[in-house]
Amino acid sequence: MFSDRTNWRLSPNRFTQAVEEVRARGSKILDLTVSNPTRVGLEYDLDVILAAFSSAKMLDYDPQAKGLLSARQAVTRYYRERDVASNVTADAENIVLTTSTSEGYSFVFRLLCNPGDEVLVPKPSYPLFEFLADLQDVKLVPYPLIYDHGWQIDFHSLEKAVSPRTRAAVVVHPNNPTGSYAKPGEIEMLNSICRKRDLALIVDEVFLDYELNHVATAAPGYPVGRSSTRSPAASSESEPYGSFAHNQDVLTFTLSGLSKISVLPQMKVAWIVTNGPRAQAASAMERLEVIADTYLSMNAPIQWAVPTLLQQRRRIQRQLLQRVEANLTEMDRQLSSQKICQRLEIEGGWYAVLRVPVMRSDEELAIELVREQCVLVHPGHFYDFPGDGYLILSLIGELEEFRQGVSRVLNCFQE
Repeated sequence: MFSDRTNWRLSPNRFTQAVEEVRARGSKILDLTVSNPTRVGLEYDLDVILAAFSSAKMLDYDPQAKGLLSARQAVTRYYRERDVASNVTADAENIVLTTSTSEGYSFVFRLLCNPGDEVLVPKPSYPLFEFLADLQDVKLVPYPLIYDHGWQIDFHSLEKAVSPRTRAAVVVHPNNPTGSYAKPGEIEMLNSICRKRDLALIVDEVFLDYELNHVATAAPGYPVGRSSTRSPAASSESEPYGSFAHNQDVLTFTLSGLSKISVLPQMKVAWIVTNGPRAQAASAMERLEVIADTYLSMNAPIQWAVPTLLQQRRRIQRQLLQRVEANLTEMDRQLSSQKICQRLEIEGGWYAVLRVPVMRSDEELAIELVREQCVLVHPGHFYDFPGDGYLILSLIGELEEFRQGVSRVLNCFQE
């Protein structure tokens, strides 16, 4: 009665069952997986945000497949303001608004792939890709990120993963959960491979603005600070990592939205920026516009509010970056007093990867932590880490809860 594409295992896994059991007995769990930024004590400018929804224009129905021009122009201003060093800026006519980056992925998958075609995706990375690909009848083929003095794309494996059915490669910039950006040399390699194999790039940049100055790693043998990811002359004053929205070398679809940029996941505004060789980009936009026109999923009130909501990013991003930096500093303080667990280098985003001794599977360890320590972390296999010994911690929770939670995790490994 149901399609094979939705033939997922829907019963709770052991980890979820353990969390439910602990909550059912009334125990307070210290949640180090928190991902909802609206519930971690940040201060929004309520008056300005609510006023953005008071215009009479919101009562007018003006269906535009790509989205209202004023909203798309606000997106182009965002890219122009953040990448001032770039001599190329996003064109409002090459932007399609969507309700989420997930919807953006579905549009691009439909644009590029026939049933059974393949898309390359990084590993480790966010698990949502599998569900999106299943729904679009697309096959995902992983390519590894490797950790050696920081995270790097394994280009040898990426090229070996390309087949006659490969249509695109996904890049997450910065990656979730590794926090690693694509470096200039890697971007050149990606463009070269995609040009040679006639592939598109699909780039997820939802965490782009959350570059961290504090990138030291507690792992022995790895360099401290920016030296492994920047030129020797680079410092905390260097230019931020640029967006793929300016990449002209190959057909590129850049996805982002207000969920992370303005820390407003409930507003449901995202977009696709299309760029690359002129003829390819124009053809892609013609087809994307038809896809978007078929759904017309964006609602008018939120589109009229986009310019104001994007402006709000400055205030709220400062708060969130301060929170992430403070939690990262606290984690490193606690790690410095022991030699068993190590934090891997992080360049951006909201998450940290903790390397721990392999005494059991990551899932068994996470279950033990929630049952015995009442602290919630994600096991590495949730993000397709290739082996055990990795825990993923969110860095946006309130500092005192984060401090206690990290302490409980590290206490489990005391000699």
